[in-house]
Amino acid sequence: MRLAFPFTGRWMAINSPANRVPSHGSHLLGSTYAIDFLAVDGRRRSAPWQWRALLTTEPPERFLGFGALMTAPISGTVVIAHDGEPDHEARRSLFSLVPYMATQRERVALGPAAVAGNHVVVAATPDGPFVLLAHLQRGSVTARAGDLVRVGEALGSCGNSGNSTQPHVHVQATDSLDWQAARGIPIRFTSLDPSSADDWLPRDRAPFVVPSP
Repeated sequence: MRLAFPFTGRWMAINSPANRVPSHGSHLLGSTYAIDFLAVDGRRRSAPWQWRALLTTEPPERFLGFGALMTAPISGTVVIAHDGEPDHEARRSLFSLVPYMATQRERVALGPAAVAGNHVVVAATPDGPFVLLAHLQRGSVTARAGDLVRVGEALGSCGNSGNSTQPHVHVQATDSLDWQAARGIPIRFTSLDPSSADDWLPRDRAPFVVPSP
């Protein structure tokens, strides 16, 4: 399935299906071909390093991606628009990551909102496919269920809600909204080369720049 990038600027993929499938190590919740994106600077940093990054948690506002506009990657109908979940402190240090990862199973058991946080789902047709943007910033979701959107229209902002260790956006496509039974659909993105019609899938840790329209 071809998608447009839901952001502009310099970003980097992590957990890309270009590197492995299932990309997140599981088929759970239709995440087989999901991909995560971090906004980064020219040194591939999502936020400047400081002592807190090595020892403890950090405010999400320090991160380049926090608050970045997220737009519709396909044209279709908004079928889910969930807001109200808190943005967590970010965790880059091993000291803060280990206890957080130990509670991941508990978050999965709490359901989609605890995992995806604030999120929007756009349906290409009434029967799918369904494209999810997850971990959006609390209070930023402007889309509403039933809205008709076109590629590039605002949906919300990048946040750190749900099962997220630092501000990023999670993108996936599925064949169903029944998350327990949903199957992931392979995705690719519109080429950044205007002279090429080829689809493209970023590999892990390779920064790229999406120009403004």
